[in-house]
Amino acid sequence: MGNKNPPRIPLPKSWTQHVRIAMLHVVALAGYATAYPQSWAANSLSVRVRLKAENERLQQEIALMREEIRINNVRMVLITPQRRPHYPAMERMSILELRAARGWSLQQTADVFLVTAGTIASWMRRVDEEGPDALVQLREPVNKFPDFVRYAVQRLKTLCPNMGKVKIAQTLCRAGLHLGSATVGRILKEPPGIQPSDTPPLPSRAVIAKESNHVWHIDLTAVPTGAGFWTPWLPFTLFQCWPFCWWVAVVIDQYSRRAIGFAVYSKHPTSRAISAFLGKATSFSAKPKYLICDQDKIFIADNFKRWLRRKHIKPRYGAIGQHGSIAVVERFIRTMKDESLRRIMVPAQHQKIRREIRYFVEWYNEARPHSALNGQTPNEIYNGLRPANHRPRIEPRERWQRRSPCAKPRTLVAGKPGDQFTLIVNYHAGRSHLPVVSLQRAA
Repeated sequence: MGNKNPPRIPLPKSWTQHVRIAMLHVVALAGYATAYPQSWAANSLSVRVRLKAENERLQQEIALMREEIRINNVRMVLITPQRRPHYPAMERMSILELRAARGWSLQQTADVFLVTAGTIASWMRRVDEEGPDALVQLREPVNKFPDFVRYAVQRLKTLCPNMGKVKIAQTLCRAGLHLGSATVGRILKEPPGIQPSDTPPLPSRAVIAKESNHVWHIDLTAVPTGAGFWTPWLPFTLFQCWPFCWWVAVVIDQYSRRAIGFAVYSKHPTSRAISAFLGKATSFSAKPKYLICDQDKIFIADNFKRWLRRKHIKPRYGAIGQHGSIAVVERFIRTMKDESLRRIMVPAQHQKIRREIRYFVEWYNEARPHSALNGQTPNEIYNGLRPANHRPRIEPRERWQRRSPCAKPRTLVAGKPGDQFTLIVNYHAGRSHLPVVSLQRAA
């Protein structure tokens, strides 16, 4: 017969002093353990298994976002409703619009936005008030332009929240509507400020590109499949390889800022893999005279240097600890992460991550105006095309003198002053973070 009394496992001394750090270890280990089966399921040959893995990832992401919202609301709940910060007039209208879309009651709306039900009822009663002191307001207009111009700018900001005022002005300029960045800033109700350029200044001794395919930049970056790499145990980081991250190599043409090519690896690539990647890039484009990179071990390896000599490419290395030495490619990587990879759930499947980066590179080269290129796109510079922002523009102000200067670049007026238009925003490959903006004259 078995022993009816199970053995007693003695607990370590002072174990109660380490419960909290143990919980962090358990949670981090759970994320570590689930990353492997989810990643293998994402690459399964079975469609059902892949869909189930994707469904579980989405459910996990929703649960974590709800927990973030709950934690953010805890501090506000501790404050009495009378002492909480007030919502601006325009945000009150947004809350009422969301309430109408969700079908919430007064109490449900009040619980979500941490106000009282009486406050929501007051907003509903006074929703039709007019004047600058109205309790609930739509977006504020700019006096010099018609309402449809203001609506177009504000709608573009809503559809593409990652675009700043300079990028909005450049995008609309390419579509035919010339607005200054300060004008866009007033429309968006933002204080005027200096918009940083897309590329920091190069060092004085840097190689300056004189034409396309004269100077290329290459660099590597790690793209985590989750939110980050931190763990509560030594060495306080996850392994920087699949399934926890992808390694992405990119090549940028310095003169046109065009993305020449990219490659995705499951672990830190070798110098031979980078040589093969550059070989494919040069097979589709003319090879450069100079290649600028940092002093990573794969770029200073002897076999990589021998490959460059065979291709008659001169390497140039950035200074250690000075990121501005390879600023062009670093700025591209930052843009790729901020405007694409951090706005999606990075897939664990190799084919899918390549597809997402390919969509971004296509959009970046063809449709995204570049500040360092005066609002032109990399493809326009690389291929010597006429810039879209140099074409005749739409002038929505009826009394505008045709010969009066407009926002730079200054162009002629197409049609007559006072034309109305419709804002059309399409999305490259159906990705909402890759907008393609155009204007269509109203009939």
